Amino acid sequence: MPAFTLDSRLQADTLPIGELTLCRVLLMDDARFPWLILVPRKADLADLIDLDVDERRRLMDEIAMACDALKAAFGPDKLNVAALGNQVRQLHVHVIARFTSDVAWPSPVWGVGERQAYPPHASGSLVDRLGKLLAPHGLTETQA
Repeated sequence: MPAFTLDSRLQADTLPIGELTLCRVLLMDDARFPWLILVPRKADLADLIDLDVDERRRLMDEIAMACDALKAAFGPDKLNVAALGNQVRQLHVHVIARFTSDVAWPSPVWGVGERQAYPPHASGSLVDRLGKLLAPHGLTETQA
C-alpha cells in the first residue's frame, strides 16, 4: 500500500497544526479567514466514498472537533464545511469560520481577493492556540 503524501499545493498553502486519529490538521495560510483543512492520512483518496464506513464516521467526528476549536477560538457567526477537490484532487475537508463582516460574506471564500498570509508571529501563536484546543481530542505532532 502506498504511503500517505500531502498534496504539494496543500503543503504550500497551509501551516501544519498536528494529526488526529485519521486526519492531518492544517491551517490555511490566509489571515482573512480562520480556516482549517483536514486531510485523511491515507494514500490515493479523492472522495469521501473512498473511505470505509468507520473512517467516514471518524472523519465526521474530526470535522466536529475542528468546528469546536474554531468556535472556541473565534466565535464565528457561521461555520462552513466543504469537500470540493476541484483544484486539489486529494481528499481534504475545509472547515472555515465565517463572519457576517468578512470580505466574502455571504458568498463562498473561494475566488474573493488575494490570499493574505499570516505574519510569522501571528501564525505561530494561532497554530499553538488551535493545537491546544485540539489536544484533548488526541492531536499529536505532524509526522514527516
